[in-house]
Amino acid sequence: MENKKVLKGGEFLLTQSKATDVFIPEEFDEEQKMIYGMCEDFLSKEVLPNLEKIDHQEPGLMRSLITKSGELGLLGISVPEEYGGFGQSFVTSMLASDVLGGGYSYAVAYSAHTGIGTLPILYYGSEETKQKYLPKLASGEYAGAYCLTEPNAGSDANSGKTKAVLSEDGKNYILNGQKMWITNGGFADVLTVFAKIDNDKILSAFVVERNYPGVSFNVEEKKMGIKGSSTVQIFFNDCIVPVENLLGKRGEGFRIALNILHIGRIKLGANVLGAGRKSIEYSVNYANERKQFGTLISNFGAIKYKMAEQVIRYFVSESAVYRTSKNVDDTIKMHVANGMTKAQAYLEALGEYAMEAAILKVLGSETLDYIVDESVQIHGGMGYSAEMPADRAYRDSRINRIFEGTNEINRLVASDMFLKMAKKADSVVFNLGKDIFEKSGDIKGTAPADYYEKKQYYVENLKKAALMMLSKAYEAVGKQFSTEQEIMMSISDILVKLYAAESIVLRTEKLKGLKSEQEYNIYKDICDVYVYEAASSIYKSAMDALNSFATGDEFNKIQKILLQLTAIEPINIKEARRRIANKLIEDNTYKF
Repeated sequence: MENKKVLKGGEFLLTQSKATDVFIPEEFDEEQKMIYGMCEDFLSKEVLPNLEKIDHQEPGLMRSLITKSGELGLLGISVPEEYGGFGQSFVTSMLASDVLGGGYSYAVAYSAHTGIGTLPILYYGSEETKQKYLPKLASGEYAGAYCLTEPNAGSDANSGKTKAVLSEDGKNYILNGQKMWITNGGFADVLTVFAKIDNDKILSAFVVERNYPGVSFNVEEKKMGIKGSSTVQIFFNDCIVPVENLLGKRGEGFRIALNILHIGRIKLGANVLGAGRKSIEYSVNYANERKQFGTLISNFGAIKYKMAEQVIRYFVSESAVYRTSKNVDDTIKMHVANGMTKAQAYLEALGEYAMEAAILKVLGSETLDYIVDESVQIHGGMGYSAEMPADRAYRDSRINRIFEGTNEINRLVASDMFLKMAKKADSVVFNLGKDIFEKSGDIKGTAPADYYEKKQYYVENLKKAALMMLSKAYEAVGKQFSTEQEIMMSISDILVKLYAAESIVLRTEKLKGLKSEQEYNIYKDICDVYVYEAASSIYKSAMDALNSFATGDEFNKIQKILLQLTAIEPINIKEARRRIANKLIEDNTYKF
């Protein structure tokens, strides 16, 4: 740990990471493996056999699953021991989110409870508030929910109209307003509610109990997917809330909301992994049973392509998730060692990696959407039948590109964080981007011979492309950058592919010391295919942006540099994908 380099948020763009400095899932310790198994057992015994009942919202069933989760300790993984939890590492909490993410609607209820339902109280509640609510939230005696969205306040959360007025005796706030799309709202005992005090322009946050006077609940919403997840509107009509239930300070609600969203985004990056893994398994199971033209469809190259691509995208997303998770853990430890409280350190660390959190949210949700879509396709006509698991997986996946800030918002967050990093007084981003443009003739055209050095060479060139594109785009549009959302999203797409590509390169290199040569080659195939395709994808995104702001000689020069920076040796991606698919087919389950 002492010799390990922990990168700050966004610093991956400026620094060449080392494989020895990243964490990969193959390094889970025995306790983490035990928690993994416990989560899988809970799904197989309590959740998966009851999916139809859950989707039909059998009265009391989801609430009972939350209670059972609490009895097993699954709700208290991130809660400190002094409040009835287990105080586990951030990596461990991400691991639980990963595995339980295979629980469809239950995964949504679990994530809402342990994340946005519990963490605002943990990180912003007074000591009295923490002692009052956290032990019961950790045990499952209470279920939690988070009330931010309103009919006219979605992505623009701070435009909410819910009001809080101090009572004449100064002992209570009186809340009036409406919240919608509240996950767990149908059964939650404790609500984190955002409202503006008096004529404040910024939100404040309050803990509101279900049985407080003036709280009422609408009927359950009918949804495209996650049908078993409770989603309701909640109304506050002269709701009386004790003043001590204010979270943080007056006017701190928007900051609380943003910080909790950072956590939600990175947690969603893990949550979709469990769902993706199950869909890959359903795909290969069906492909190994279904015959057409006298042979199993798993023998067809077109099907192998789909299954290999499912594995590649999943494995890459998983690599990025756990790389970042360990960075968060190490940053928390560093802040605590420097005198911060654990709560302060946690929030500081998650804020530090806001760019990465946005990247993981986009990468993970779009990876899952690809996996479930191709699962339906592999199933063919049966994939469109509600009798098959591909149906539920497909419908349930779609919400993830909307949850925790839409993917459009998250793309804008990522590119905005990149720009803010560039504009810091001590930043070298703009100077590096300018140098790359001005010294284009210095770009080396030959990659190193060593496999890992070659892959790092490609990644470093892709970073140069990202730095140059931000520099030239900002130079062209200046203060209008934030209104040029198409350019911002093209740059974000570069960041997503770049971070993912570096993560798989680092994991592949680190796996060399953990796998036999025979086992190891399949990971090189995954790395080869992803980096090859990331380079072409980054070139396209860069050109999409370039076409929007440059012309003439400057356009030609930038395009020439981009062609150099995204150049990559050809590989036989057909054979690489077939080898990946053949392993999946032979195992008949996900064992990568």
